[in-house]
Amino acid sequence: MTHPLLSRVPAFAILAAVAACSDLRPKPVAPQAVTSLPEILENSPAQDWRTPDPGDTLYMDLPSGRVVIELAPLYAPRHADNIRALVREGYFDGLAIERVQDNFVTQWGDADGKRAIGSASRTLASEFTRPLDGDLGAFTPLGSGDVYAPLVGFTAGFPVARDTRTKSTWLLHCYGMVGAGRDNDVNSGNGAELYAVIGHAPRQIDRNAALVGRVLQGMELLSSLPRGTGALGFYEKPEQRIPIVRMRVAADVPAAERTTIEVLRTDSPTFRAVIEQRRNRRDAWYKVPAGAVDVCNVPIPVRAIH
Repeated sequence: MTHPLLSRVPAFAILAAVAACSDLRPKPVAPQAVTSLPEILENSPAQDWRTPDPGDTLYMDLPSGRVVIELAPLYAPRHADNIRALVREGYFDGLAIERVQDNFVTQWGDADGKRAIGSASRTLASEFTRPLDGDLGAFTPLGSGDVYAPLVGFTAGFPVARDTRTKSTWLLHCYGMVGAGRDNDVNSGNGAELYAVIGHAPRQIDRNAALVGRVLQGMELLSSLPRGTGALGFYEKPEQRIPIVRMRVAADVPAAERTTIEVLRTDSPTFRAVIEQRRNRRDAWYKVPAGAVDVCNVPIPVRAIH
């Protein structure tokens, strides 16, 4: 029996809608071509990889090592500019990681609220979403449903959502994403308090905080820290905080001291193969391929250049 709502829609319109949705799905990868992730990456051509722009890359040096962060100026341009200004003026140097909440975030900034901001803006207009126009780069759709957004996928190396009804797009709170803390006022953040997602993707925060980038390397240094025992995972004693040795923009660091890495292009055939491999795991251990994948369960591979 035809649903009463569908009976009012011409058949050609339904077929057109289905065709439009089909065009957004990644091209299927032949089962025999889907192997393990290491095999896919090992056989990838050089043009499927990119070198992060040093002007959009941050180094956060901790006593335990370096965290490499790629900013997302396409989605949060004002925050990216402000964070660069803060970093270049040494704002974060000597501050600390002040909060590690289990299965949620690691947060760093001025725990005591005494550090001068300098020439950077003290508050910024929220950048939770941006218009779905302009040069955003190629969009690679996930091809699986999503609970939080009409359409999800990847653009310019970041997990994103799109809504064609509101003509808007936004970054997603997946593992490793970096956001700017704020108070209840949506325009109260400026990038002086930053956090990285270290737990199961808290997607309910999407469009409620400005995501400013993604950790490319060093996530283990942030996710393995002792959990704070205070409210929301804050460290209760100053001596528990993990000091930040310094933060720098990679472009300001001598070439010999830079971390040389490449990131898989999310608009590449290799990355589409990665999505399919994660959608239908055919490793020897897996007996029942899922046939679907969550956007935050698709890795964006990074490799060191020797």
